[in-house]
Amino acid sequence: MPNEVNTYYEEISRQMIREQRKLLEQLPRFCTEFFRGIDATTAPRTRVGYARDIKLFFYFIITNHPDYKGKSIKDIPLKLLDELQAADIEEYMEFLKLYTDEEGNEISNSEYGIKRKMSSLRVMYQYFYAHERIKNNPASVVNMPKLHKREIVRFDENEIYDFLEKVEMGTNLTKRQLAHHEKTKKRDLAMMTLLLGTGIRVSECVGLNIDDVDINSASIRIIRKGGNADVVYFGYEVEDKLLDYIDEREEIIPVEGHEKALFLSSQRKRISVRAVEKMVEKYAKITNTLKHITPHKLRSTYGTQLYRETGDIYLVADVLGHKDVNTTTKHYATVNEDKKINARNKVKLRDN
Repeated sequence: MPNEVNTYYEEISRQMIREQRKLLEQLPRFCTEFFRGIDATTAPRTRVGYARDIKLFFYFIITNHPDYKGKSIKDIPLKLLDELQAADIEEYMEFLKLYTDEEGNEISNSEYGIKRKMSSLRVMYQYFYAHERIKNNPASVVNMPKLHKREIVRFDENEIYDFLEKVEMGTNLTKRQLAHHEKTKKRDLAMMTLLLGTGIRVSECVGLNIDDVDINSASIRIIRKGGNADVVYFGYEVEDKLLDYIDEREEIIPVEGHEKALFLSSQRKRISVRAVEKMVEKYAKITNTLKHITPHKLRSTYGTQLYRETGDIYLVADVLGHKDVNTTTKHYATVNEDKKINARNKVKLRDN
Protein backbone atom coordinates (compact mmCIF):
# COMPACT_ATOMS: atom_id res chain seq x y z
CA MET A 1 0.00 0.00 0.00
CA PRO A 2 1.45 3.43 -0.92
CA ASN A 3 2.63 5.47 2.04
CA GLU A 4 0.47 8.62 1.91
CA VAL A 5 1.82 10.29 5.07
CA ASN A 6 2.60 13.80 3.87
CA THR A 7 3.40 12.56 0.36
CA TYR A 8 1.04 15.15 -1.14
CA TYR A 9 3.80 17.78 -1.14
CA GLU A 10 6.38 15.22 -2.21
CA GLU A 11 4.22 14.27 -5.20
CA ILE A 12 3.70 17.93 -6.12
CA SER A 13 7.47 18.37 -5.94
CA ARG A 14 7.98 15.33 -8.19
CA GLN A 15 5.46 16.71 -10.68
CA MET A 16 7.37 20.00 -10.79
CA ILE A 17 10.69 18.20 -11.29
CA ARG A 18 9.22 16.20 -14.18
CA GLU A 19 7.82 19.39 -15.69
CA GLN A 20 11.19 21.12 -15.32
CA ARG A 21 12.99 18.27 -17.08
CA LYS A 22 10.46 18.35 -19.89
CA LEU A 23 11.00 22.07 -20.35
CA LEU A 24 14.78 21.69 -20.21
CA GLU A 25 14.59 19.36 -23.20
CA GLN A 26 13.22 22.32 -25.17
CA LEU A 27 15.74 24.90 -23.95
CA PRO A 28 19.33 25.64 -25.06
CA ARG A 29 21.85 23.19 -23.64
CA PHE A 30 23.56 25.79 -21.46
CA CYS A 31 20.31 26.25 -19.49
CA THR A 32 20.93 22.88 -17.81
CA GLU A 33 23.97 24.44 -16.14
CA PHE A 34 21.85 27.35 -14.86
CA PHE A 35 19.10 25.17 -13.41
CA ARG A 36 21.59 22.84 -11.79
CA GLY A 37 23.28 25.86 -10.24
CA ILE A 38 20.11 27.24 -8.63
CA ASP A 39 18.71 23.85 -7.60
CA ALA A 40 19.78 24.08 -3.94
CA THR A 41 18.41 27.59 -3.39
CA THR A 42 15.04 27.45 -5.17
CA ALA A 43 11.84 25.43 -4.92
CA PRO A 44 10.78 23.14 -7.80
CA ARG A 45 7.75 25.30 -8.57
CA THR A 46 9.97 28.39 -8.78
CA ARG A 47 12.32 26.66 -11.22
CA VAL A 48 9.41 25.59 -13.43
CA GLY A 49 8.26 29.22 -13.52
CA TYR A 50 11.76 30.30 -14.54
CA ALA A 51 11.90 27.62 -17.24
CA ARG A 52 8.58 28.70 -18.77
CA ASP A 53 9.60 32.36 -18.76
CA ILE A 54 13.05 31.66 -20.19
CA LYS A 55 11.57 29.50 -22.95
CA LEU A 56 9.36 32.44 -23.90
CA PHE A 57 12.43 34.69 -24.07
CA PHE A 58 14.15 32.33 -26.49
CA TYR A 59 10.91 32.02 -28.49
CA PHE A 60 11.09 35.80 -28.87
CA ILE A 61 14.69 35.45 -30.10
CA ILE A 62 13.91 32.89 -32.83
CA THR A 63 10.91 34.88 -34.05
CA ASN A 64 12.45 38.37 -33.94
CA HIS A 65 16.26 38.33 -33.91
CA PRO A 66 17.62 38.48 -37.49
CA ASP A 67 20.57 36.16 -36.75
CA TYR A 68 18.47 33.45 -35.10
CA LYS A 69 15.10 33.79 -36.83
CA GLY A 70 13.71 30.39 -37.76
CA LYS A 71 16.32 28.43 -35.81
CA SER A 72 15.62 25.89 -33.07
CA ILE A 73 15.64 27.16 -29.49
CA LYS A 74 17.90 24.25 -28.52
CA ASP A 75 20.59 25.44 -30.95
CA ILE A 76 20.93 28.92 -29.42
CA PRO A 77 24.47 29.34 -28.03
CA LEU A 78 25.45 30.97 -24.75
CA LYS A 79 27.27 33.73 -26.65
CA LEU A 80 23.86 35.16 -27.60
CA LEU A 81 23.45 36.45 -24.04
CA ASP A 82 26.72 38.33 -24.42
CA GLU A 83 25.79 39.70 -27.83
CA LEU A 84 22.45 41.18 -26.83
CA GLN A 85 22.23 44.82 -25.79
CA ALA A 86 19.88 46.71 -23.51
CA ALA A 87 17.82 47.74 -26.56
CA ASP A 88 17.17 44.06 -27.33
CA ILE A 89 15.91 43.45 -23.80
CA GLU A 90 13.67 46.52 -24.06
CA GLU A 91 12.31 45.16 -27.34
CA TYR A 92 11.52 41.90 -25.52
CA MET A 93 9.58 43.84 -22.87
CA GLU A 94 7.56 45.47 -25.64
CA PHE A 95 6.96 42.03 -27.19
CA LEU A 96 5.56 40.74 -23.88
CA LYS A 97 2.73 43.25 -23.93
CA LEU A 98 1.09 41.43 -26.85
CA TYR A 99 2.40 38.50 -28.90
CA THR A 100 1.27 35.40 -30.78
CA ASP A 101 2.41 32.11 -29.24
CA GLU A 102 3.49 28.89 -30.96
CA GLU A 103 -0.13 27.71 -31.25
CA GLY A 104 -1.24 30.96 -32.88
CA ASN A 105 -2.97 32.32 -29.77
CA GLU A 106 -2.74 36.04 -29.03
CA ILE A 107 -1.29 36.53 -25.54
CA SER A 108 -1.10 39.72 -23.48
CA ASN A 109 0.67 40.41 -20.19
CA SER A 110 -0.09 42.92 -17.48
CA GLU A 111 2.72 44.98 -16.00
CA TYR A 112 2.90 42.40 -13.20
CA GLY A 113 3.28 39.56 -15.72
CA ILE A 114 5.97 41.45 -17.61
CA LYS A 115 7.88 42.16 -14.41
CA ARG A 116 7.81 38.49 -13.40
CA LYS A 117 9.11 37.35 -16.78
CA MET A 118 11.80 40.01 -16.71
CA SER A 119 12.80 38.88 -13.21
CA SER A 120 13.30 35.32 -14.50
CA LEU A 121 15.51 36.63 -17.31
CA ARG A 122 17.53 38.73 -14.87
CA VAL A 123 18.15 35.74 -12.61
CA MET A 124 19.54 33.73 -15.54
CA TYR A 125 21.72 36.59 -16.74
CA GLN A 126 23.02 37.24 -13.24
CA TYR A 127 23.93 33.57 -12.80
CA PHE A 128 26.06 33.39 -15.94
CA TYR A 129 27.55 36.85 -15.29
CA ALA A 130 28.48 36.00 -11.70
CA HIS A 131 30.08 32.74 -12.85
CA GLU A 132 32.06 34.65 -15.51
CA ARG A 133 30.46 32.72 -18.36
CA ILE A 134 29.42 36.01 -20.00
CA LYS A 135 31.00 39.47 -19.86
CA ASN A 136 27.90 41.61 -20.30
CA ASN A 137 24.64 41.78 -18.37
CA PRO A 138 22.22 43.99 -20.36
CA ALA A 139 19.20 42.74 -18.42
CA SER A 140 20.50 44.43 -15.27
CA VAL A 141 20.47 47.94 -16.78
CA VAL A 142 16.96 47.83 -18.24
CA ASN A 143 14.32 49.52 -16.09
CA MET A 144 11.62 47.20 -14.84
CA PRO A 145 8.00 48.20 -15.59
CA LYS A 146 6.40 50.55 -13.10
CA LEU A 147 3.68 48.73 -11.17
CA HIS A 148 0.43 50.51 -10.46
CA LYS A 149 -1.54 49.59 -7.38
CA ARG A 150 -4.17 46.95 -8.00
CA GLU A 151 -7.50 47.02 -6.26
CA ILE A 152 -7.57 44.48 -3.44
CA VAL A 153 -10.68 42.34 -3.92
CA ARG A 154 -12.17 40.85 -0.78
CA PHE A 155 -15.50 40.11 0.88
CA ASP A 156 -16.98 42.60 3.32
CA GLU A 157 -18.64 41.30 6.51
CA ASN A 158 -22.12 41.00 5.03
CA GLU A 159 -20.78 39.13 2.02
CA ILE A 160 -18.91 36.67 4.27
CA TYR A 161 -22.16 35.86 6.05
CA ASP A 162 -24.09 35.54 2.79
CA PHE A 163 -21.38 33.39 1.18
CA LEU A 164 -21.25 30.88 4.05
CA GLU A 165 -25.04 30.84 4.19
CA LYS A 166 -25.13 29.81 0.53
CA VAL A 167 -22.50 27.12 1.13
CA GLU A 168 -24.51 25.69 4.02
CA MET A 169 -28.03 25.95 2.59
CA GLY A 170 -27.36 25.64 -1.15
CA THR A 171 -29.74 28.52 -1.85
CA ASN A 172 -29.98 29.48 -5.55
CA LEU A 173 -28.19 26.34 -6.74
CA THR A 174 -29.62 24.45 -9.73
CA LYS A 175 -31.40 21.13 -9.18
CA ARG A 176 -28.35 19.27 -10.41
CA GLN A 177 -26.05 21.29 -8.13
CA LEU A 178 -28.41 20.74 -5.19
CA ALA A 179 -28.27 16.97 -5.60
CA HIS A 180 -24.46 17.15 -5.41
CA HIS A 181 -24.65 19.70 -2.57
CA GLU A 182 -26.55 17.28 -0.33
CA LYS A 183 -23.59 14.91 -0.47
CA THR A 184 -20.83 17.48 -0.06
CA LYS A 185 -22.20 20.38 1.99
CA LYS A 186 -20.43 19.42 5.24
CA ARG A 187 -17.13 19.14 3.42
CA ASP A 188 -17.71 22.35 1.46
CA LEU A 189 -18.74 24.31 4.56
CA ALA A 190 -15.76 23.00 6.54
CA MET A 191 -13.35 24.01 3.76
CA MET A 192 -14.83 27.46 3.14
CA THR A 193 -15.02 28.20 6.87
CA LEU A 194 -11.43 27.02 7.31
CA LEU A 195 -10.16 29.22 4.45
CA LEU A 196 -12.07 32.27 5.70
CA GLY A 197 -11.27 31.59 9.36
CA THR A 198 -7.51 31.00 9.09
CA GLY A 199 -6.32 32.60 5.84
CA ILE A 200 -4.42 29.50 4.75
CA ARG A 201 -3.61 29.03 1.06
CA VAL A 202 -5.72 26.66 -1.00
CA SER A 203 -2.66 24.40 -1.52
CA GLU A 204 -2.16 24.28 2.26
CA CYS A 205 -5.82 23.37 2.69
CA VAL A 206 -5.92 20.49 0.20
CA GLY A 207 -2.60 19.21 1.54
CA LEU A 208 -4.02 18.64 5.03
CA ASN A 209 -4.00 15.12 6.44
CA ILE A 210 -6.43 13.91 9.09
CA ASP A 211 -3.70 13.79 11.72
CA ASP A 212 -2.73 17.39 10.95
CA VAL A 213 -5.85 18.50 12.82
CA ASP A 214 -5.56 18.84 16.61
CA ILE A 215 -8.98 19.67 18.04
CA ASN A 216 -7.62 19.83 21.61
CA SER A 217 -5.33 22.74 20.79
CA ALA A 218 -7.64 24.08 18.04
CA SER A 219 -4.81 23.98 15.52
CA ILE A 220 -3.75 22.54 12.20
CA ARG A 221 -0.27 21.66 10.99
CA ILE A 222 0.37 22.87 7.45
CA ILE A 223 3.25 22.95 4.99
CA ARG A 224 3.94 26.49 3.80
CA LYS A 225 5.31 27.59 0.44
CA GLY A 226 8.94 26.53 0.38
CA GLY A 227 8.25 23.37 2.38
CA ASN A 228 8.40 24.72 5.93
CA ALA A 229 5.98 23.32 8.50
CA ASP A 230 3.82 25.72 10.51
CA VAL A 231 1.00 25.59 13.04
CA VAL A 232 -2.15 27.65 12.50
CA TYR A 233 -4.83 28.12 15.14
CA PHE A 234 -8.56 28.31 14.48
CA GLY A 235 -11.61 29.65 16.30
CA TYR A 236 -14.74 27.94 17.52
CA GLU A 237 -16.65 28.55 14.27
CA VAL A 238 -14.01 26.68 12.28
CA GLU A 239 -13.83 23.97 14.94
CA ASP A 240 -17.58 23.42 14.80
CA LYS A 241 -17.65 22.89 11.03
CA LEU A 242 -14.48 20.79 11.03
CA LEU A 243 -15.93 18.43 13.63
CA ASP A 244 -19.12 18.03 11.60
CA TYR A 245 -17.10 17.09 8.54
CA ILE A 246 -14.63 14.85 10.38
CA ASP A 247 -17.54 12.77 11.73
CA GLU A 248 -18.70 12.31 8.14
CA ARG A 249 -15.16 11.74 6.86
CA GLU A 250 -14.69 8.79 9.24
CA GLU A 251 -17.48 6.94 7.42
CA ILE A 252 -15.85 7.33 4.00
CA ILE A 253 -13.51 4.64 2.66
CA PRO A 254 -10.90 6.47 0.54
CA VAL A 255 -9.25 5.18 -2.60
CA GLU A 256 -5.95 3.42 -1.88
CA GLY A 257 -3.17 5.94 -1.47
CA HIS A 258 -5.51 8.67 -0.18
CA GLU A 259 -6.24 7.26 3.27
CA LYS A 260 -4.61 10.14 5.16
CA ALA A 261 -6.19 13.00 3.19
CA LEU A 262 -8.56 15.16 5.23
CA PHE A 263 -10.64 16.57 2.38
CA LEU A 264 -11.78 14.07 -0.23
CA SER A 265 -13.36 14.55 -3.64
CA SER A 266 -16.52 12.75 -4.77
CA GLN A 267 -14.18 10.08 -6.15
CA ARG A 268 -12.85 9.52 -2.60
CA LYS A 269 -9.42 10.90 -3.51
CA ARG A 270 -7.61 13.88 -2.05
CA ILE A 271 -9.40 16.93 -3.40
CA SER A 272 -7.45 19.05 -5.89
CA VAL A 273 -6.64 22.75 -5.88
CA ARG A 274 -8.64 23.17 -9.08
CA ALA A 275 -11.71 21.52 -7.51
CA VAL A 276 -11.59 23.99 -4.60
CA GLU A 277 -11.20 26.91 -7.01
CA LYS A 278 -14.32 25.77 -8.84
CA MET A 279 -16.13 25.30 -5.53
CA VAL A 280 -15.38 28.88 -4.46
CA GLU A 281 -16.41 30.17 -7.87
CA LYS A 282 -19.72 28.27 -7.71
CA TYR A 283 -20.74 29.65 -4.32
CA ALA A 284 -19.42 33.15 -5.06
CA LYS A 285 -21.59 33.36 -8.19
CA ILE A 286 -24.78 32.77 -6.20
CA THR A 287 -23.72 35.24 -3.51
CA ASN A 288 -24.90 38.79 -4.06
CA THR A 289 -21.62 40.23 -5.23
CA LEU A 290 -20.09 41.41 -8.49
CA LYS A 291 -16.62 40.66 -7.18
CA HIS A 292 -14.47 37.96 -8.78
CA ILE A 293 -13.78 35.76 -5.76
CA THR A 294 -11.08 33.08 -5.70
CA PRO A 295 -9.56 31.10 -2.80
CA HIS A 296 -6.81 33.74 -2.62
CA LYS A 297 -9.49 36.43 -2.19
CA LEU A 298 -10.80 34.47 0.81
CA ARG A 299 -7.26 34.65 2.20
CA SER A 300 -7.25 38.42 1.56
CA THR A 301 -10.60 38.67 3.33
CA TYR A 302 -9.21 36.97 6.43
CA GLY A 303 -6.07 39.12 6.42
CA THR A 304 -8.15 42.27 6.15
CA GLN A 305 -10.48 41.25 8.98
CA LEU A 306 -7.55 40.32 11.23
CA TYR A 307 -5.77 43.60 10.56
CA ARG A 308 -8.93 45.58 11.24
CA GLU A 309 -9.41 43.81 14.57
CA THR A 310 -5.79 43.94 15.78
CA GLY A 311 -4.07 46.75 13.87
CA ASP A 312 -0.94 44.58 14.13
CA ILE A 313 0.61 44.12 10.68
CA TYR A 314 3.39 41.90 12.09
CA LEU A 315 0.83 39.53 13.59
CA VAL A 316 -1.03 39.37 10.28
CA ALA A 317 2.24 38.62 8.44
CA ASP A 318 3.07 35.84 10.90
CA VAL A 319 -0.38 34.24 10.77
CA LEU A 320 -0.47 34.34 6.97
CA GLY A 321 3.05 32.94 6.69
CA HIS A 322 4.54 35.93 4.87
CA LYS A 323 8.33 35.92 4.99
CA ASP A 324 8.48 39.67 4.34
CA VAL A 325 6.20 42.02 6.28
CA ASN A 326 6.36 44.42 3.32
CA THR A 327 4.25 41.91 1.38
CA THR A 328 1.62 42.11 4.11
CA THR A 329 1.79 45.89 4.34
CA LYS A 330 1.29 46.22 0.59
CA HIS A 331 -1.89 44.14 0.71
CA TYR A 332 -3.52 45.05 4.00
CA ALA A 333 -2.34 48.48 5.10
CA THR A 334 -4.92 49.89 2.67
CA VAL A 335 -7.38 49.16 5.46
CA ASN A 336 -6.07 52.41 6.94
CA GLU A 337 -8.42 54.10 4.46
CA ASP A 338 -11.20 53.35 6.96
CA LYS A 339 -9.30 55.26 9.65
CA LYS A 340 -8.79 58.17 7.26
CA ILE A 341 -12.51 58.30 6.58
CA ASN A 342 -13.36 58.19 10.29
CA ALA A 343 -10.86 60.99 10.96
CA ARG A 344 -12.48 63.47 8.61
CA ASN A 345 -14.54 65.18 11.36
CA LYS A 346 -12.03 64.83 14.18
CA VAL A 347 -10.40 68.21 13.62
CA LYS A 348 -12.67 71.18 14.34
CA LEU A 349 -11.99 74.39 12.41
CA ARG A 350 -14.53 76.53 14.25
CA ASP A 351 -16.40 75.74 17.40
CA ASN A 352 -20.11 75.85 16.56
